[in-house]
This record gives sequence, C-alpha cells and structure tokens, in this order.
Amino acid sequence: MLKSIAAPALVAAGLLTISLTSTLASDATGDWVRPNGASKIRISSCGAALCGKLIWLKSPRNDTQNPDASKRSRPLVGVQIVQSMKPTGKTGQWKGRVYNAEDGKTYTGYIELTSANKLKLEGCVMGGLICKGETWSRVK
Repeated sequence: MLKSIAAPALVAAGLLTISLTSTLASDATGDWVRPNGASKIRISSCGAALCGKLIWLKSPRNDTQNPDASKRSRPLVGVQIVQSMKPTGKTGQWKGRVYNAEDGKTYTGYIELTSANKLKLEGCVMGGLICKGETWSRVK
C-alpha cells in the first residue's frame, strides 16, 4: 500500500518541478545588459504584457533622434524601449514594439528568453521579413 501512495506523490512532485522550472525559465523580468556593455534595460510587467526601459547608459545622452521634436531634449535613461510585449504562444517568446534610440524609429519586435540568463531581442521590418537583433545578458 505504501508503494501505491508513494508513486502518485512522486509523479505529482515531478510534475510540480517541471511546471516550476518552465515558469522560471520563461521569466524575462529583471535587468539586462547589451553585449557592448553600453546600456542596461529593466524588463518588467506592464499589465498583461512586458515592457522595458533604459535604466543606465555608459555615456548618458538625450533622445536626439526621436521623431517627436518635443522629446529630443529628454534624457534616454527612463525611456521605454521595449513596449507592450505579449506572449506569442511559443514558450519564452513575446512580440510587441521596440524603440531604437539610434535612429528614432519604432519596430515590430520580439524578445525571446533563450536561457535563464540570455534574452534575444529583434527588431523587424517588412512584416518580419527582415530582422536584426542582439542577445542581452542578465545582470546578476
């Protein structure tokens, strides 16, 4: 009788472990650094989506390339660059918009958690036909 009780308990514990592991593996919230080390981005929940804002720049500057002239004198630190990212249905992947302060344009964007400490970001044009991106590292 002990075996018949222990087996379901072990299976339930295993399923709980798998469920917790996949939940943790798909958690993109936290602080991330770009490969060149020039900036850090904080990804956090914004309603049912994920958003990310610049929290640090190695060389602070203003949002000079913004198409809205009234925003060109604002500091880039604090600007939301990852916007309204919603799950795509693929585990650990979200789709929304990405603001590129280098050219002042907003692109269709994807973020994908490729491991617990790596987040791939892509900005796309032409309906996703052409994408460019980089992989960020989680700040410890």
